Amino acid sequence: MENKMKVEFTSLSRNESFARVVISAFAAQLDPTLDEISDIKTAVSEAVTNAIIHGYGEESEEQVVKLEASIIGNVLEVKVIDEGKGIDNVDVARQPLYTSRPDLERSGMGFTVMETFMDELKVVSEVGVGTTVIMKKVFNSVV
Repeated sequence: MENKMKVEFTSLSRNESFARVVISAFAAQLDPTLDEISDIKTAVSEAVTNAIIHGYGEESEEQVVKLEASIIGNVLEVKVIDEGKGIDNVDVARQPLYTSRPDLERSGMGFTVMETFMDELKVVSEVGVGTTVIMKKVFNSVV
């Protein structure tokens, strides 16, 4: 049995905390540990921040970030989607310390953090179309 959810919000940094709450509430049905919830929230925060700062280039009430999640068995899949600039070279962007916004003193560790805290990370992007970050977390104990 599959359970799904979708939510959209404007690309404002203050909505990052909203995304964290939504994903943790959805993941709660998998009976995660506090560490697992923290990992998921951190990864989603990084993905949402990337969508706002790198995808759209700035906060905007006209741009939308989409958060989708599904649970199949003991696997949580999370997608963070923007329709922004897209990434020219995903492999380069995934390298630790790389940032497309050095003017903002970004650390360039977003994808590395996502990869560290989730079991799987996939980035699909097209310049001028947008980016979808797909993350999976496998839970050992499911209610």
